[in-house]
Amino acid sequence: MKKRNIIALGIITVMLFAGIASAMTFITIGSGGVGGTYYPLGGVMAELLTKGGLDIKATSRSTAASKENCRLVASDKAQIGMTMGSTLYQAYTGTEAFQQDGKLPLLTLMNMYAAPQHLVTTTKTGIKTFADLKGKKISLGAPGGGDQLLSLMILEAAGWDPDKDINRQQLTQPEAVTALKDGNIDAAFFNFAAPGSAIMEIAAVRDVVLISLPDDVIDKVTKKHQFLLKYTIEKGTYTKQDQPCKTVADANFLVVNGKMSEKVAYDCLKTFIDKKEELMKVTPHAANFVPKKASVGIIPFHPGAVKYFKEQGITVK
Repeated sequence: MKKRNIIALGIITVMLFAGIASAMTFITIGSGGVGGTYYPLGGVMAELLTKGGLDIKATSRSTAASKENCRLVASDKAQIGMTMGSTLYQAYTGTEAFQQDGKLPLLTLMNMYAAPQHLVTTTKTGIKTFADLKGKKISLGAPGGGDQLLSLMILEAAGWDPDKDINRQQLTQPEAVTALKDGNIDAAFFNFAAPGSAIMEIAAVRDVVLISLPDDVIDKVTKKHQFLLKYTIEKGTYTKQDQPCKTVADANFLVVNGKMSEKVAYDCLKTFIDKKEELMKVTPHAANFVPKKASVGIIPFHPGAVKYFKEQGITVK
C-alpha cells in the first residue's frame, strides 16, 4: 500500500510539473551584436518578461540584427525580433534583400524609437535652408551605409543629382564629425536617434545648425519609400536649437509572428511600455516607449497590440 501511495504521488507530481511546463510560454528575443543597443535592450526585455508573473520564460539571443531577426521570427526560431523599418518593410513585402524569401509572416508589436535623418551644418557656412546646399561640400555618409542610402533617397526626391548638384563626400560618421569641426565640409547627413552624441560633439566646438527638409521633398520620399516616417526633431533637442527641424526617419521596431497568441503579444507589449524606466537604464531611447509613439507603424500590428492600443484610446491596424 505504501509503495502504491509513493508511486501515485510520483505520478501526480510529474503531471503537476508537466502542467506547469505546458502553461509556460517560451520566448526568444532576437536582438543584435554585443556592442550595439539591441543586445542589452533585448536582455532587459527578456528579464522583465520572465520576472513579470506572466508565465513567460524569455531569453535574448545575439544576432546579426535586422535581417536575421526578421527571418528568425518568420521561422518561429525567435518569437520577438528587433529590426529597422527599412528591413521590416522589405521582409513584409518580399522585396530587395528578401526577394528569395518571399513575403514573411511578420506583424508589428511596437515602434521602439525612430532614427531621424539629421542634416547638419554650422553657422560658419551660412547655410540656412536646403536650397543653400547646392554646390556645397556635403557628406552623404559612407558607401553602402544607412546614412548614404537615405541621403540619396532625399536628393532623388528633391530632383538633385548627387554628382552634379553638390560636391559629394562619402565619409563615415566619425570622419564627418571631424570634417565639420575642422571646417573641411559644409554639411553632413547623419542617421541616428536624437539626441545623437555625434551632433553634441560638433556642438562642443561649433554652433550647429539643423536644416529642415522641404515639405514637398518629405512628401515625395515618404510616399515612394513607405518604411520612412515624417519626423520632427523638436526644438531644444540640441544646444542652441531654437526651431523644430522637419525631416524623415527610419524607425526601430519589435516584430512578432502572426502565430503568437493575442494574450502573449498583449502582455509583452504592456510590460515593455509599463516598465520603460527599467529599459531607460539601458538606452535613453526607451523614453519613447509610450503608446502614442509606439503605435506608429509601417506594416499591420498584431491583434494583441491592436487590443492594447485600443485600451489607450489609439486605433491601429
